[in-house]
Amino acid sequence: MVQRLLIIILLLGSVSLRAQQIPLRQYGQQGTGGSNVTYDNQGRPIRKSKGGDSLQHRDRYADSITIYYRYYDSTRNRIIDSSINDFTTRFPLPYYYHTLGNYGTAAQSMLFNPYMKPGFDAGFHQYDIYAYTVENTRFYQTTRPYTELAYLLGSKAEQLVNLSHTQNRKSNFNFSFEYRFSNGPGVLKTQNASHNNIRFTAHYQTRNKKYEYFLIYISNKAASSENGGLRDVKKLDSLALNDPYELETRLGIAGAATRNPFNTGVNTGNIYKNTTLLFRHHFDLGKKDSLVTDSVTYKLFYPRLRVEHTLNYTTNSYEFLDQNADSTPYRNYFNIRLPQSSAVIDIKDQWKSLTNEFSLLSFPDKNNQSQYLKAGIALQNLRGTFDTITTRSYYNVYATGEYRNRTRNQVWDIEANGQLYLNGFNAGDYAAFVSMKRSLGKKLGYFNIGFQNVNRSPSFLVTDTVSHFWVANRGHFNKENVIRLFAQYENPRSALRLGAEYFAVTNYLYFDSFMLARQEPALFNVLHLSVEKRIRLSRHWNWYTEVHLQQTTGQPPVNLPLILTRNRIAFEGNFYTNLFLSTGLELRYNSPYKADNYSPFIGQYFYQHTESISNRPDINAFLHFRIKSFKGFVRLENLNTLNLEKGFQFSKLNFVSGVYPNTGLWTRVGIWWNFVN
Repeated sequence: MVQRLLIIILLLGSVSLRAQQIPLRQYGQQGTGGSNVTYDNQGRPIRKSKGGDSLQHRDRYADSITIYYRYYDSTRNRIIDSSINDFTTRFPLPYYYHTLGNYGTAAQSMLFNPYMKPGFDAGFHQYDIYAYTVENTRFYQTTRPYTELAYLLGSKAEQLVNLSHTQNRKSNFNFSFEYRFSNGPGVLKTQNASHNNIRFTAHYQTRNKKYEYFLIYISNKAASSENGGLRDVKKLDSLALNDPYELETRLGIAGAATRNPFNTGVNTGNIYKNTTLLFRHHFDLGKKDSLVTDSVTYKLFYPRLRVEHTLNYTTNSYEFLDQNADSTPYRNYFNIRLPQSSAVIDIKDQWKSLTNEFSLLSFPDKNNQSQYLKAGIALQNLRGTFDTITTRSYYNVYATGEYRNRTRNQVWDIEANGQLYLNGFNAGDYAAFVSMKRSLGKKLGYFNIGFQNVNRSPSFLVTDTVSHFWVANRGHFNKENVIRLFAQYENPRSALRLGAEYFAVTNYLYFDSFMLARQEPALFNVLHLSVEKRIRLSRHWNWYTEVHLQQTTGQPPVNLPLILTRNRIAFEGNFYTNLFLSTGLELRYNSPYKADNYSPFIGQYFYQHTESISNRPDINAFLHFRIKSFKGFVRLENLNTLNLEKGFQFSKLNFVSGVYPNTGLWTRVGIWWNFVN
């Protein structure tokens, strides 16, 4: 498939090998710049001075670029972020997530984050944060080919490679290609994890602007070894070589573990694969118009009625395997009895989904394409294959509705949408979402309030015995219902953001052991308050603080830290004309709480209420800089693990759960380099 994508790109057009660096003034947080052409909120060019459209006259600006993008299913234009102060904006894993101790392993948010999508769900989500998705897909518009290369090298030969490229072959046709690879051997045995992500997009609109299509192709593969945690965590205090790799883990082939950084194979662990092909196209009926300038005439078209079709084909594969499972640790640590002393375990579920959605859109105001009313109907066909033998087929019919209005004066931004499953496997599921954002002026910022309600079927993993994954008590569970109320205040001028979320949950589905699913029928609530603020200490010193408070009521089976905070003290500024610098210390802390345990066999974090973890704050030192289009990131992480009692060793490890330690001192060096071709 990769070869096919490369052939497509070569057919679309070659990319010049002679690349030029992008002047910083041409894109970033302050605006796109670099051209005398800007765009309104409908993507139409606005002429600021003489010189014509840079898409047609790009040869006049050999070193300049005008580039912006929109997320899929959004009408808002955005610009590329060139900031360097927050490393997590470029690293796939947000700071409020934790792993099993190695990047690429199963990840969990420390903020309450229930799954809020109706309809079919296979039930495996521990690698979602690493994946490319349709929702985070960008569609670009650019006056020149644009490329970004990134490479990050961490301790124990951890690697992250990222390549992205986009270009307009014509003013009405753009394509982009993204590839990301990550690999980490880990600090424990049988902990290596690797991810491969590929994404290709294409966007085309006819000259008369009546027909338009969006194409997305995504391929994700997650391969993560599972070790089940340490057999004896107390031995961390008596390591001969101060290397946790010395210790025995609960799973894994004895003597087969390796730290080879090029090893992406999995002998004991999970391999998940996902492929998505989405094609959305529409035909518009409306009114023609034109905009005449000194030298250029822009053809305009105002749609009033749109006929839209979306085809979405996805395949998913979920596999747990153990090439040489030893019955003794399975019995001693997980209470699983294998039929013989040594066995090969290979459990696999595969799903194919084909969805056709037909919609009608009406635009009440011809001058505001960000205001529309949408109604649609969709048919989803599902086919599951279990251990390559048994197959099952299902279907869903659901209706959709949506209203959006981003007013022309930019004061109001309203969004309301809903889905209702009328018939089929997930009949009765629904989702409703309403958000209203109000501009309070340049000095006061924005205020946003909203409501969300989801009624969803239990995941297939816990309901149907046809799946061979080890769930001991499959049966009939009621639909889970989650209500979310949220409000947010943002003042960019004061660098302040306040947030509040309130959840009301009934029939909450969860696991409370390695194989047992449970449901909490009683209503419980979760309140989440947050504040983000940049405090200017002096001309070059800034303090960035983020604080989250979470509180539950009703004694729910949910483990959350009461306090989660990240603080950065940074020395920042623009020096020697082209040098932008941000360097300092970063601290992350969460209050003690009963962290979830993890089941490697079904890929689920599960609730436990007996063991609490209390960690030191994570302390990281960083040096981030930018010179023109070159960005560098140098980081020393987990300085808090320093143990002076044993000399100068970094051996006082934090824990992510009772048997999974975090890493000691960790270094990361990365570069991100942008080119205009």
